Amino acid sequence: MQNSDRHVANKQSLYRALQEIAEAAASELPARLASVSTADAQWRMSHPLNEMTGRDQALETVWLPLKRALPDLERRDLILIGGDYQGRDYVAAVGHYCGTFRHDWLSIPATGRPVFLRYGEVYEVKDGKIVQATCLWDILDLIRQAGFWPIAPSLGTEGHWAGPITGDGIVLTATDPGQSAASIAQTLAMHKTLGDYNDLDGRGRQGLLDMPQKEYWHPKMMWYGPSGIGTTRGLQGFVDYHQLPFRLAFPNRKGGGQWTEKDVAASAKKGGHYIRVGDGPYSVTGGWPSVMAYHSGGSFLGVGATDRLVTMRVMDFYLHHEGLIRENWVPLDILDLLTQMGVDVIDRTQSHFNRGRM
Repeated sequence: MQNSDRHVANKQSLYRALQEIAEAAASELPARLASVSTADAQWRMSHPLNEMTGRDQALETVWLPLKRALPDLERRDLILIGGDYQGRDYVAAVGHYCGTFRHDWLSIPATGRPVFLRYGEVYEVKDGKIVQATCLWDILDLIRQAGFWPIAPSLGTEGHWAGPITGDGIVLTATDPGQSAASIAQTLAMHKTLGDYNDLDGRGRQGLLDMPQKEYWHPKMMWYGPSGIGTTRGLQGFVDYHQLPFRLAFPNRKGGGQWTEKDVAASAKKGGHYIRVGDGPYSVTGGWPSVMAYHSGGSFLGVGATDRLVTMRVMDFYLHHEGLIRENWVPLDILDLLTQMGVDVIDRTQSHFNRGRM
């Protein structure tokens, strides 16, 4: 089977299978998971779920509790793309799980109301089955929907993520290899401008507005950040509400392909991108973790500089439109980052949700 045919088959089969998992009854979940994943598949989830091995553990730790909490669960993909990187086949998606929050989940109290659990997910597929799942679910945003905000106010706009302006995010057919290669190349070229920029040279806000990144972003760019950071619009909005505060707090952080053996030794984690894929007008990168930084420059998410070495679990999904990067969806494990900065958000929520209980 040619690469393009294999990628199409992977996208089509996972698109159906992931929807079936979401909508399956609890009694059907073991069979659904067995049909789409290997017995020893690795599951990498947002904090506090984190890492586990084997679909049985994923069933007990992730899917059955989620299904109990949201019995009418359904999956709504905004983007679904695929391709290969370093000889590995991937399918990647952004969207929302939707359901009525009937029972507590991860100690977050049920509201009895509809909720949307935002996700960025990347699946490594071999012989038609998932061998590794990386799922960044925006649990902080679910806490927000449950009626509590446990950290400093977001600088960006909180709320539901929009789908691509082009309305073509579910890519289930073959795409032009040249366009796919150009999409990921444009992403990596933009990343290089970010990596080359020196945060310590004193250029501040204007330096970020003037730096070469401006050559890649569409004038009407949308940057969809995780809960805690929020959504921004335009390069000015991106710089003011995320990039400048982030780079002040984590000066000269390293990401993507910048990690060295010394960095890995310092963090005790293997970093850098595990996926770099272009699929038509879309591209995706991600790492577990993909960013390493010292929190030395100032406050971030309401937490003053800790001088701690932190790593970040991040995915970036891009829409390339009218020759530029038009939209960027950024799943990021904020709860894991805050834990490394000394803030246990799950514990903090308990002091609120359990107030007045015996």
